[in-house]
Amino acid sequence: MITVCKHELKLSFKTLLIWSLSVGLLGLVCILLYTSMEGDMADMADMFSNMGAFSDAFGMSTLSIATLGGFFATEVGTVHGLGSAMFAAILAAVVLSKEEDGHTGEFLYSLPVSRGGAVTAKCLSVLINLVAFTVICGALYVLGFVMLGEEVLWKEILTFLGRMLLMNVEIASVALIISAASSRNRLGAGLGLALIFYAYDLIGRVVPDLKGYLFIGPFSFANASEIFSGKAAPTGSIVLGLIVVAVSVASAYIIYLKKDLAS
Repeated sequence: MITVCKHELKLSFKTLLIWSLSVGLLGLVCILLYTSMEGDMADMADMFSNMGAFSDAFGMSTLSIATLGGFFATEVGTVHGLGSAMFAAILAAVVLSKEEDGHTGEFLYSLPVSRGGAVTAKCLSVLINLVAFTVICGALYVLGFVMLGEEVLWKEILTFLGRMLLMNVEIASVALIISAASSRNRLGAGLGLALIFYAYDLIGRVVPDLKGYLFIGPFSFANASEIFSGKAAPTGSIVLGLIVVAVSVASAYIIYLKKDLAS
């Protein structure tokens, strides 16, 4: 099982580097841009905070982008949230189905490893990749604060990254079901899943009638503006997310162990 996990990590290493550096460096650039825009931020903050639904959707009504913390939450929070969700979805959406799509299943399951053991190893590789992605991006964000000579908001940043990691695990677990049920590469379906979750959260924050149902989506407990404004953790959303992870992973196991693998 460990051998399969190591092999999966090697195969996904380039993808991890591309996505983590792309998202992390983009976030770093956003942080560094703060100083060049700081002089105009006060006027911009007042204008953006009074744009109704748009301000609510991106957290500008609860945080001032004139502060580095507020700027980080609204700008980097959006970049990291969408980028990490897409990475998690495409990673998990192909991790099981690629064996059938690439006709390597017969070789893999001829090794002294059970089908369940192979699924466990692949799930573990996805989790390790998500943790590594979070660490790399987090390090780049902290570097941005240091380069600006600003105090690092450790509590808010670590809380943000921790909840984002849980969000990504939830999205990956749902995408894992797609991978387990399919015999083809479903990378497009994974990307679509991440975008649907993001759009649901965005629309839910704009449309008043949907705000009561935001807790269903994984983005609900990882909203950067709520974290940086000091709002209490949405315990119900987090618990629901953990339940979704457990049910989705169990479902993926059941589907994959029972299906007839294409040669």
